Amino acid sequence: MATTRKAYRGLGMEGAIATWYAKNTGKNLTRFMKVAEAVAAQAAPGGRVLELAPGPGFCAIEIARTGNYDVTGLDISESFVRIARDNAKSAGVAVDFRHGNASEMPFPDASFDFIVCSAAFKNFSDPVGALDEIHRVLRPGGRASIYDLRKDATSAEISAEIQGMRLSAFNAWLTRMTFRFVLLKRAYTRGDLDAMVARSQFRTCEVVNDGVGFELRLARPVRSRLHTNPGAAA
Repeated sequence: MATTRKAYRGLGMEGAIATWYAKNTGKNLTRFMKVAEAVAAQAAPGGRVLELAPGPGFCAIEIARTGNYDVTGLDISESFVRIARDNAKSAGVAVDFRHGNASEMPFPDASFDFIVCSAAFKNFSDPVGALDEIHRVLRPGGRASIYDLRKDATSAEISAEIQGMRLSAFNAWLTRMTFRFVLLKRAYTRGDLDAMVARSQFRTCEVVNDGVGFELRLARPVRSRLHTNPGAAA
């Protein structure tokens, strides 16, 4: 009997774990605002924007606040979808949060102008499949940015990142242990990223380091127009 691969690596973010994560990440929205501003600088007003693995929805909500975008969020966690919908309602913005798998997206081809994924790519069990799906649902000329942790992030850089989260002493310690024993082990090197993109439909990418993380920039090129029939009348 065939088995279905789990869509994520590690523990599922459901129930109490999802609630704890949402409560702590919601204490400092600076990084979500930063990503939202980066998206707004690249996505044309009125465009369709997809956030993969939006979790509690803070970044997608900030994107919706930043400009005139049709924003969708897709997350594998049913708890996060529920929490994100509640957060969007409280914020007074319209974001279409849906339950689904990044490597099997429930969207037609060429559905979005821009796709963003923040701090989740390392948790995908099928990263190349997710890249191929991103390519599929992007419109020709569309772009994507994936933000995540660098494998070579130093202890000092991680400590500075956690300090900016404004966590309690216990949660700061717990977060530091999570970085050390879980997140860094799942994180990718620059070579890993280049290899995965080369195997995907994108083939090429740009990687920019930023603090403890990186931004993986992807683009789906506009297809060349078909050549006219040389025998046709001018």
